[in-house]
Amino acid sequence: MRKSVYTLNVDGYAPTITALTYPLLEHYARKIGAEFRVIDSRRWPKYPVVYEKLQIHDLAAKHGDEWSIYLDSDALVHPETIDFSCFIPKDTVAHNGNDMASIRWRYDHYFMRDGRNIGSCNWNTWASEWCRDLWTPLDIPLEEAVSSIFATPHELNTVIVNDHLIDDYALSRNIARFGLKFTTLTEVQKRLGFGDDTFFFWHLYTDPIDVKVRKMGHVLRVWDLPKHLTPALPPLLELIANEDEEERKRKETDEYERRVAETLMELRIKMGAAERLKLESADAQ
Repeated sequence: MRKSVYTLNVDGYAPTITALTYPLLEHYARKIGAEFRVIDSRRWPKYPVVYEKLQIHDLAAKHGDEWSIYLDSDALVHPETIDFSCFIPKDTVAHNGNDMASIRWRYDHYFMRDGRNIGSCNWNTWASEWCRDLWTPLDIPLEEAVSSIFATPHELNTVIVNDHLIDDYALSRNIARFGLKFTTLTEVQKRLGFGDDTFFFWHLYTDPIDVKVRKMGHVLRVWDLPKHLTPALPPLLELIANEDEEERKRKETDEYERRVAETLMELRIKMGAAERLKLESADAQ
């Protein structure tokens, strides 16, 4: 079975992140018998960079994929992750999870007709050769698509802007437009008997890079993987430990300065009270 694991990395995205994620992505591709392919050039330079994921529509045909799998460059994949293509019917597409579409998208006639309200989470996507329509580029102008996207307040308070969700919107619309059958990897896991505490993937999209790298370091420390799968982890953990020590010392200094300030304030109050008593005593005499 011919498979490809795609990711997007244009203009050298976040080397501190890909140093952690790519060894695991490459390992997973080998494990499931897939080619690991990086989309590293622009086809639509006037569109948000995430739209380049839709190159998979043509790349899948070019490479003869029976299964096309997309994982974001900042996604961690545990080595024990199963090959979901063995458990998803070829007439069905999948994301790790999905949102209620109407929270973020203004509906058009495709969403209204479909009625399933499927909002794509396109950091983790699976589609067979039967369902390449999932990756079909938009048939409407970019401006019209972006005007139909409404990121949540939480997203807008982070690094996300509306057009950053253009790929999620496009795939949501394609699921509705083409009537594609849909499932989630979490549903597949439950069907296979995995518990709710099974986490094959780790991904956060709203954090800035420096925060995300620290969180990845903590996740990988918990995962306790072989060193050849995490070559960039030891120096990161050392950096985190040093930063944590500096933060601990800063907090200790802040706490010491706070206590000194409180003590001085208490002394001033006591001295003021004593001075008032002295003046009152002198007046009484």
